Amino acid sequence: MVHYLGVHHVRQLLAHVGMPAFLQRLEREIEADYRRWGQFDKSPRHAIHSAVGVIELMPTSDGRWYCFKYVNGHPKNTAEGLLTVTAFGVLSDVDTGYPLLLSELTLTTALRTAAMSVLAARHMARPESRCMALIGNGAQSEFQALAFYHGLGVRELRLFDTDAHASAKLAANLQRMQLPGLRWHICASTAQAVAGADIVTTATADKRNATILLPEMIEPGMHLNAVGGDCPGKTELHPDILRRADARVVVEYEPQSRIEGEIQQMPADFAVTEFADVLQGRAPGRAHPQEVTVFDSVGFALEDFSALRTLHALLQEHPRLAQSLDLIPQLSDPKNLFGLLDATPAGAPTAAAACAA
Repeated sequence: MVHYLGVHHVRQLLAHVGMPAFLQRLEREIEADYRRWGQFDKSPRHAIHSAVGVIELMPTSDGRWYCFKYVNGHPKNTAEGLLTVTAFGVLSDVDTGYPLLLSELTLTTALRTAAMSVLAARHMARPESRCMALIGNGAQSEFQALAFYHGLGVRELRLFDTDAHASAKLAANLQRMQLPGLRWHICASTAQAVAGADIVTTATADKRNATILLPEMIEPGMHLNAVGGDCPGKTELHPDILRRADARVVVEYEPQSRIEGEIQQMPADFAVTEFADVLQGRAPGRAHPQEVTVFDSVGFALEDFSALRTLHALLQEHPRLAQSLDLIPQLSDPKNLFGLLDATPAGAPTAAAACAA
């Protein structure tokens, strides 16, 4: 039997473990996997684009476990009452090829994206960073806010979205969470939200080459956490921000980011640093306090691998929360797959009888 985690089961796990503890554990697992970057089979994700969105497959393996994620991105879905992004994933045993876990990844992707953002900021933002501008207040925004509050000590949030209802939704959710010491206010523009912020997170949804952040908004020492630009033709930063002499651009997996990150706007020889090099000490995340750092985050399969392994480990620790799925045949004779069709309930015609009829 294959373990199965639906949305309800993941909610149960989060309630049992606690959101801060889950985010911290997930961040640790992502960091540990990036530190063994060379062990992973890596490739850009496979994407099928349409006029209204994209459907992608994201595989990777460390030689012991294999995983893939199915994920879509359809910005216009919200007009029909549907989510912009949905996902599910599979974790398998490489030695047998058998799947071990089938899990929802819509909720979990939001959590792992936020955990990855905090991990990058821990190594790239100034240590004293406590104020974050959050541009784009849709489905990802609460997760970013929570992760930076618990993980990095952010205590002031400046919110802006072109959709005022999205900002009101985020503010209402923050109010309900009752996070001690956290202050926030809704701003009238991106420029107002960004002014004086230590960290700027952009998480917008439109599938277009946008300029959410302009060069004149960027102040020395800022850390930019660019989350929303994650497919070809979709960006958030003006290219002159990347060209700044004092800017350092860090990506997850360079071949993928060249296709769909902020750096798709730049020539092929534009210099970037892979995040694994920062963790392994081959490159600094920040060279000096006045440097502008950019984490060009598109989401990489290794992060889903870490998330699925975390979920799988939690199920071993809390077996009462595990559900089984009848996905793979269980046979006494593995060479007799056809015999499975004869294992019918009493009174039902066998496969052989059905063929004879």
